[in-house]
Amino acid sequence: MYSEFPLGEEIFLLPGPAGDLEVLTTSPAEAKAVAIICHPHPLFSGTMHNKVVSTLAKTCQELGLRTVRFNFRGVGKSTGTFAEGVGEADDLFAIIQWVQHVCPAEKIWLAGFSFGAAVSIYAATKIHVEKLISIAPPVSRFPLIKNAVVTCPWILVQGDADDIVLADEVFAWIETLTHKPTVIRMLGVGHFFHGQLLQLKQKLIDAQ
Repeated sequence: MYSEFPLGEEIFLLPGPAGDLEVLTTSPAEAKAVAIICHPHPLFSGTMHNKVVSTLAKTCQELGLRTVRFNFRGVGKSTGTFAEGVGEADDLFAIIQWVQHVCPAEKIWLAGFSFGAAVSIYAATKIHVEKLISIAPPVSRFPLIKNAVVTCPWILVQGDADDIVLADEVFAWIETLTHKPTVIRMLGVGHFFHGQLLQLKQKLIDAQ
């Protein structure tokens, strides 16, 4: 197990609740925070190398953050099997605990795309985080976040042409929340942000 946060870019295994978790980290010489980024649904080809996840990582790197991407259980070299979001939240908590151990003085950002957005929203209701970034959270398919209470600064991005996570469902869910995110609505953009990744990155940077 890594007892320090690696400099540069590194891929390695960390112990998780269901076995090893495959982790990809990047780190500048000096960092103001650590961003932990969660990938889309494991049963639908979601991995830490997903292009939206990679865009989130590059965005955070440009903002001067360390980044941590990891494969949920059963994906890539991570052991275990899909656990309906509950086990995947436990995977995220294991990563958070490692980050807190190796970077105890640094603040934590959470980010995620699709399924990963839902998992990270849930985690943000359980622990203190500095900032939360959610891209197309599948709010109707993840009951753990139905009544989410997120109190940290929160940015939510939703394409209004998304045919997998319906924009109307996301916006209706936001209206039920006590603490609402700052919403970036991307016109004509579908679920996978085809041809819009640079625009997504710039909008996130501009929103900081």
